[in-house]
Amino acid sequence: MRIVTRPDFDGVVCAVLLREVEPITEPIHWVQPGDMQKGRVDIRPGDIIANLPYQENCALWFDHHFSNQPQTHFKGAFRIAPSAARVVFEFYDGRFAKDHTALVAMADKIDAADLTRDEVNFPEKNPCLLLSMTISSRDRADVPYWNRLVDRLGTVDIKAVMADAEVRRRCRQVLSDNQTYARRLKEYTHLEQQVAITDFRPLSPAPEGNRFLPYALFPEAVVSVKIRYDDHDKDTVIASVGHSIFNRKCRVNAGELLSRFEGGGHAGAASCSFHVSKAETYLPRIIAALVRNEPLADDLDGRPDAAGDPVDS
Repeated sequence: MRIVTRPDFDGVVCAVLLREVEPITEPIHWVQPGDMQKGRVDIRPGDIIANLPYQENCALWFDHHFSNQPQTHFKGAFRIAPSAARVVFEFYDGRFAKDHTALVAMADKIDAADLTRDEVNFPEKNPCLLLSMTISSRDRADVPYWNRLVDRLGTVDIKAVMADAEVRRRCRQVLSDNQTYARRLKEYTHLEQQVAITDFRPLSPAPEGNRFLPYALFPEAVVSVKIRYDDHDKDTVIASVGHSIFNRKCRVNAGELLSRFEGGGHAGAASCSFHVSKAETYLPRIIAALVRNEPLADDLDGRPDAAGDPVDS
């Protein structure tokens, strides 16, 4: 039996929970949601999928994303919740030997972006938030680190996790990177009415950093759009949309919008990936829908003929 999940804090916590209650016999399989939806992941009988789109070969499935709502019978649990970890935690209620209440609450807080300006500007004040920023899904060489976090979070408290030498090193790097990221955001972001548009396509690789910083740096924006090339395939463009967590006036369901452009995700945060040849068609339509800031109509002003499969945020 194998856990299949994504490399983010929510996915890590899902793996912590599932390893405690299920007879897991194989290493965790870390995958991206877009790869899952596009049929690039070999799901085997007995696999437990968490925090990813559904695949019919699995034994159990747990998720919480708006665009992944099930259309068929399955074993496991789905509901719109602050985190996939919350869905797993409630499904196995009463079966955990360790009290994971605080850890799941932090997964809720981080995945739902229930943060203050102080936490966004100074993540070092919140150990779990800072730890979550050390998990970068863009580097497959980090698989041993993701596995180590699952091991540590499943056996020791957060104070001991943060004292780990590798965790401390990565946290220092994150804080340094966040300073650079803030400068890059200011340089490559412009406002189109209430939409903050960051286009990192001129940079290779695109910078990484605190994903909540745009909301603090551009308080007049109700939603942000980040555009970049895929790190390993410059023929693929990735666009991410996120509602501001401070200026909560965006009325566009991000997951529903991007599901029409080969993507998907939550109502408040989503992403899509598509061939570079489609950028001049897709990006203006995505941005126009956000500028209008109205609930989506079924026709969406030139909805693509083939929206494709949704990916996650």
